[in-house]
Amino acid sequence: MPRFKYEGRDKFGKKSGTISGTSKQDAVRSLHDKGIRVITINEVPETFLTKDIAVGHPVKLREFVIFLRQFATLIKAGVTIVDSINILAHQTSSKPLQKALLEVGVDLREGIPLSTATTKHKRIFTNLFTNMIRVGEVGGNLDDTLENLAGYYEKQNKTRQKVKSAMAYPAVVGIIAVVVVIFLLVSVVPTFVDMFADFGAELPAITKFVLHASVFMQKFWWLVVLLGLVIYLLFIFLKRKQETRFYLDYALLKMPIFGKLIQKAVLARMTRTLSSMLNSSVPILQALSVVETIVENEVIAKVVKQSRQALEQGKSMTEPMKKHWAFPPLITHMIAIGESTGSLDEMLGKVANFYEDEVDNATDQLKSLIEPLMIVFLSGIVGTIVTAILVPMFDIFNQIQ
Repeated sequence: MPRFKYEGRDKFGKKSGTISGTSKQDAVRSLHDKGIRVITINEVPETFLTKDIAVGHPVKLREFVIFLRQFATLIKAGVTIVDSINILAHQTSSKPLQKALLEVGVDLREGIPLSTATTKHKRIFTNLFTNMIRVGEVGGNLDDTLENLAGYYEKQNKTRQKVKSAMAYPAVVGIIAVVVVIFLLVSVVPTFVDMFADFGAELPAITKFVLHASVFMQKFWWLVVLLGLVIYLLFIFLKRKQETRFYLDYALLKMPIFGKLIQKAVLARMTRTLSSMLNSSVPILQALSVVETIVENEVIAKVVKQSRQALEQGKSMTEPMKKHWAFPPLITHMIAIGESTGSLDEMLGKVANFYEDEVDNATDQLKSLIEPLMIVFLSGIVGTIVTAILVPMFDIFNQIQ
């Protein structure tokens, strides 16, 4: 929350200091309530130490869902939007959400609609949220809209967590494997080098390889760690750049084993978003435009854009999808049926349900398949190092006997 440095007077004399507020007017109002008449007040510039630092989305989906459920309940109970926002701002445990709600509350008191006020906080409130809120304001069913949004975000959170858990396991085991290998090569293997040198025995090729790797790792272990960090940062950098994001998303969809899972998760997100927006009476062209920005995959977003353009030209939105490998026939057939029968939101909901179930099944199958594979992989690496040490030791013991 912004801080303001002020100078003023109260009944005891001059006063000065700093105060937090969502705006300069809010800070002046708070000082006035304390009996301080403001003479000068200026916002204190943010520094690296005072600025809120957020990695990824600043508000967890679970906290956002709770906010939506509580907001809907308050509106249904007859509490005004302004009072509801004020109550929720002081109840939430998320500081970024609290800050945004306090600023939204100030805008609401100045007569600005909720949908317009939330557009100022795009990191908290997505285009999907603001568009559906705008429709809820016009239709007078804001409480139902908030409930629909809460259900939507709950399903999104469940699907996302499933994909993350499926991909996290091999990543964690891979990191453990690297740490174990570095430890063995740096701390364990060197203790046997002098022993092998004293006996002067001819070492097997696998032992020579492990010993050379040990020497390299003792000198450059930090290089392996640095390389892993550079690869991770490079991935984040490429993901954020518009020019390379499309090719990275394409590679993710084509990735062995995990590509199909990611494809199903993205399609579930696309169809669920579109179904929710159409169910809330958002115009189809506007809904497709929003889906482009939140689908989180540039390959799918490009096809959605082409579908929107096809609709604008009076064609079926399924034409670009039928020509693209990322869209299975199930989606195009169900959408075509929905277009012809006027039940597009219902058909998209069924498709979303199907792919969400597919993600659940695929993650369970991947976990049951990957776990033994990763155990064999880790055992193979450790076993190779142990074998490289034991084989020449047996030869040495035979020579002694």
